[in-house]
Amino acid sequence: MKFLAASLLASLAFMPLSIHAREVRVYSGRHYNTDRQSYKAFTEQTGIKVRLIEASGISLVERLKREGSNTKADVIILVDAARINNAAKAGLFQPIASSKLKSEVPSRYRDPGNRWFGLTRRVRAIVVNPNVVNPAKVRTYAQLASPDLKGKLCLRNRKNVYNQSLVADQLALRGEASTKAWLKGVTANVAQPYFSGDIGLIRAVAQGKCGVGVVNHYYLARMLSGVNGTKDQQLARQVSIVMPNPAHVNISAAAVSRYAKNKPEAIQLIEFLASPNGSAGLAGPTYEFPLRGVGSSTYLKGMTKFTPDNVTVSQLSAFNPQAIRLMAQAGWK
Repeated sequence: MKFLAASLLASLAFMPLSIHAREVRVYSGRHYNTDRQSYKAFTEQTGIKVRLIEASGISLVERLKREGSNTKADVIILVDAARINNAAKAGLFQPIASSKLKSEVPSRYRDPGNRWFGLTRRVRAIVVNPNVVNPAKVRTYAQLASPDLKGKLCLRNRKNVYNQSLVADQLALRGEASTKAWLKGVTANVAQPYFSGDIGLIRAVAQGKCGVGVVNHYYLARMLSGVNGTKDQQLARQVSIVMPNPAHVNISAAAVSRYAKNKPEAIQLIEFLASPNGSAGLAGPTYEFPLRGVGSSTYLKGMTKFTPDNVTVSQLSAFNPQAIRLMAQAGWK
């Protein structure tokens, strides 16, 4: 018996860790505390522990480059099409072989080389103060360049990745000559110094400092929900939102690190987050849109009826350098 017990203890010393010790390490450029509920649900379902590091997308990409093969990252989650695609082109990710992801993530929201897959969607929308500008006058992005908006338009600064992708979107749809003319008209209409955030921009529109602004739709929904307090909630009620038709749709997306130490667990997490329930779980509390459908939040009233344009995420990335150059030439600060 003593011999058997000793043999058993010796064999246990060399056995792999139990399923409860499995883990996946995530570098995330999403900055929503509610995401942690999705990770908790994943752990409860699989027994795989999620270790999370959150930071800006730019800093995470630079960290991955610095760390190289020594990185601890298994999964990288970034927001904005160009950022995720540029990281893929820099060789920071590895392809994922998953029939589940291919069936559940629409082709327009995933990399043709299977290096990243979309998780949630966000629309670049137009907010209007109806006391300053008639919302019927700004039904499209093209109308942002109308001389009628002279001195009434507010925008985020040129460094904002969402605006860069909007301009890349216009390049894909309209070509360089038309986009340059559009940018000239848009920048000529700007009323205020360029903003650093969408919420500050919405406040300015609500207060009548601008008549029109361009923001991601969910920032207004968050304000309407009272997440930022009653003052912002009241300001949000002073503006109307226009979902341009067709609409520019951006994404948050996930990828497996090139040097992932826990690749099976990483794929399992991405499959969970990109599934219909997982995508809805991420998008619901942040007022984004899941990969399919638009959710059911009452704070998204007026935002759910939109038709995405036919520009792919890969195209947004490809036109990003040209977009930044043309924005600078047009005087977009």
